[in-house]
Amino acid sequence: MRSLRFVVSHPCEKSVRKDGARSIFGATGHFFNARAGWLIFLLGTAVVLGGCHSAPRDPNTVVFLIESSPANLDPRIATDAQSQRIDALLFDGLVARDAHFQFTPALAERWEQPTPLTLIFHLRSGVSFHDGRLLTARDVLWTVQSMLNPKHPGNVITPKAAAYASIDSIEAPDDQTVVMHLKQPDNFLLTNLSTGAMGIVPEGSGRDFWQHPVGSGPFRFVSQQIDQDVIVERNPFSWSAIPKLQRVRFAVVPDAITESLELEKGSGDVAINSLPMDSLSVLTARPSLRIEETGGTEVQYLSFNLRDPLLADPRVRQAISCAIDRDLIIKTLLDGRARAASSLLPPDHWAFNGDGPRFDYDPTRAARLLDESGHPRGGDGVRFHITMKTSNVEGTRLLAAVLQQQFAAVGIALDIRSFESATFYSDVMRGAFQMYSLQWIGGNEQPDIFSYAFSTARIPPKGANRGHYSNARLDALLDDANVNPDTAIRRADYAEAQQILARDLPAINLWYRDTVLVHNRRLTHVQPAPSGSYTFLETAELKNSD
Repeated sequence: MRSLRFVVSHPCEKSVRKDGARSIFGATGHFFNARAGWLIFLLGTAVVLGGCHSAPRDPNTVVFLIESSPANLDPRIATDAQSQRIDALLFDGLVARDAHFQFTPALAERWEQPTPLTLIFHLRSGVSFHDGRLLTARDVLWTVQSMLNPKHPGNVITPKAAAYASIDSIEAPDDQTVVMHLKQPDNFLLTNLSTGAMGIVPEGSGRDFWQHPVGSGPFRFVSQQIDQDVIVERNPFSWSAIPKLQRVRFAVVPDAITESLELEKGSGDVAINSLPMDSLSVLTARPSLRIEETGGTEVQYLSFNLRDPLLADPRVRQAISCAIDRDLIIKTLLDGRARAASSLLPPDHWAFNGDGPRFDYDPTRAARLLDESGHPRGGDGVRFHITMKTSNVEGTRLLAAVLQQQFAAVGIALDIRSFESATFYSDVMRGAFQMYSLQWIGGNEQPDIFSYAFSTARIPPKGANRGHYSNARLDALLDDANVNPDTAIRRADYAEAQQILARDLPAINLWYRDTVLVHNRRLTHVQPAPSGSYTFLETAELKNSD
């Protein structure tokens, strides 16, 4: 199984009922059973209802249920979770990473770095794109230059460009050799050249490439219907192991209960990290289904727009953090399948540091911080209103409803606005929000995530600093960590950087969610990754499949 890195986060407008939060928790904070009981009823009748209306389906196609449609399948551009997860099946990077984050060969069978400013890659011979064209060094040059050079004929506008800004020039002495000359040392360049972070596209690929993506990965693109599905099929000429699965249909099902019903009826084969936790006990009891779980690295976070005068005050952000009862949310909404997060990095990472200031659940402290920041309660008990944008994915909307209730306890009125996924993600990318919640999936497994998400130089379109946070000391620490060869110094840089972020809270790290995968038993050899990636499809098999 190939290893991946993601840099990420995630058609009619929907609104959330104003009384939605009150249906979530009772006065004592216990989760009501009404929703779970209704879900059990629906699942219990699914076979009867589904048996009357299910259309015939191809037994050799795996139906993978996903929450939202991928925004852009061009790997040079994609930053949303669905796009990057699917792209990782369609495209290859120059290198890969194993389960221990060590670099392994991919399109480059070997590489060397004769000086800190020179990288030389030797490509595999005989690798073909899905359309039969041989993959050569010219394709690597086209991919990189189209992201970096605005005057390049294939130029695309992408937030990923900043990840390759250390490249001064790139050349191809022959078809199998790529030489990169750097402006300065870059400790993360190999990471950003790995499968999942980037994918090599054919020479000549333009801005419309997302409509007909052609890669060299183990699966090849067949079709996409926006907000409906993406279909891929195995690449019989893959240079790596050829998948056993013939075809995979990624079916877009934004509603989590519908997703559960599709699995129960057998019209869906697999879903990962998208089902309501209160459905898992019901699904586990079904003889046709199996649940696979592993500790996860996916981080749920809450981000703020610091250009907003209200949220520019760190005391307001700190108060919001103190208003959130993470333990209760993990116990109820997530059924205990998560652990509280104090950093973007997983706790077992070499650069992790959780020693910064803490703003854990403490409504009294939240109220004091809000008073100190000049926001007393009004006559109606409300200090101010704040708007949270969400997608129409049920899990995010449910989280927003719970936060609405918890914020109300300290005098903050949370207004919720839910949109279809593409509109929501577009608003996030262009900074049209006060507050939103998304997940970092895979990209937070390396410490360059701090630069990507919080460096002043990485404000969109050059990165994912969507809240426009700026701290000169943080920038200096991250710049040094990016180029310094001394691991001890880098560890110290990242420790101080995490302490600054824990104090300033441009975003609140909520929890690391366990990876939970539910699949039909006809799908075998399923091994979920902690990041929740789709790489298990490369080794999974279908019973009775040709």
